[in-house]
Amino acid sequence: MATAAFSATSPTQSRPAHCHRPLPSLTRLRAIRCSSVSKVPAVTAAATADPSPVFRSVAAFAPATVANLGPGFDFLGCAVGGGLGDTVTVSVDSAVAPGTLSIADVSGCAAAAKLSRNPLWNCAGIAGIAAMRMLGVRSVGLSLSLHKGLPLGSGLGSSAASAAAAALAVSELFGGRLSPDELVLAGLESEKKVSGYHADNVGPSILGGFVLIRSYDPFEIIRLEFPADRELYFVLVGPEFEAPTKKMREALPADIPMKDHVRNSSQAAALVAAVLQGNVRVLGSAMSADWIVEPRRAPLIPGMVSVKKAAIDSGAFGCTISGAGPTAVAVTDDEEKGKEIGSRMVEAFLRDGNLKASVTVAKLDRVGARVTGSSAVRKNNQALISIRI
Repeated sequence: MATAAFSATSPTQSRPAHCHRPLPSLTRLRAIRCSSVSKVPAVTAAATADPSPVFRSVAAFAPATVANLGPGFDFLGCAVGGGLGDTVTVSVDSAVAPGTLSIADVSGCAAAAKLSRNPLWNCAGIAGIAAMRMLGVRSVGLSLSLHKGLPLGSGLGSSAASAAAAALAVSELFGGRLSPDELVLAGLESEKKVSGYHADNVGPSILGGFVLIRSYDPFEIIRLEFPADRELYFVLVGPEFEAPTKKMREALPADIPMKDHVRNSSQAAALVAAVLQGNVRVLGSAMSADWIVEPRRAPLIPGMVSVKKAAIDSGAFGCTISGAGPTAVAVTDDEEKGKEIGSRMVEAFLRDGNLKASVTVAKLDRVGARVTGSSAVRKNNQALISIRI
């Protein structure tokens, strides 16, 4: 049963609707510009006349992400496959007041029960409300169900995946009216409230592949196309340890020496070049060369220093902390080699950090958030038509 609802009604501005079903493919280096969020709130940027739902319900999946990628703190990230991610189902619900959204259910990982069902304090709810406001939804109420496939506080973009899936599901319920940049802004409303105003998780979770955040005011995100004919595997090793984003951000230095700034800037530039060239060896080397953030965070994750060494010694091209941690991420161009690297990393976590850990070897997710199922609107008392993708 739904426990709380929040109105999505807000002042609207007239502008044409956008269609993007499915999300369009982007060019190899594509910049998406959005209105400055400091001048035009994201939740009202794409408001239109009250739309009618095209479906009765829509389910959407959004993948896990690796943010920062070493030297790219808060401006580089990518989506990873392997089935890691969150699923959100949004339905038209006559029991929910028109123009409002309610959270009906939260399931999935063991920690999912800790999540609030108040849509104002749930990342999926916040993003869903933002998408409703963008669309100008007023005549129907929506209920939302969240299935957490990602653990909380893992460093794999758990909050962003929930937000991305919710924003897409709401948009597709009304015919896919929101463009990719608007979906990112809806997700950012959630990130701003729960983990900080940064799009290096929610951006790739929606767009797929690698992304670079060029600017936050005005907001501009660039999708970096990794060559389709090159292999890239991420070795994701997650220890049984929670690293809250707030605590990990508090560990960051207030002042950065010029030499460290120059070194990190050059490595971040090299990483972007390596992505576009499909050079996994240089990508890994640059990813490992963070002189600012990783040195402050690694000591807070038991065994992390040894885990990185074990990955490199086992043949990984590079290793760093995924997002705020505690997941460690290494890269290679061979799946079997990735499994071997992961095994050594798990051993290092247990030996030097006294932490059990699990490993997933995943490819780059090039798609991003996508619809996984829908039910057609009932017409003339006919049965609902269910579609699974």
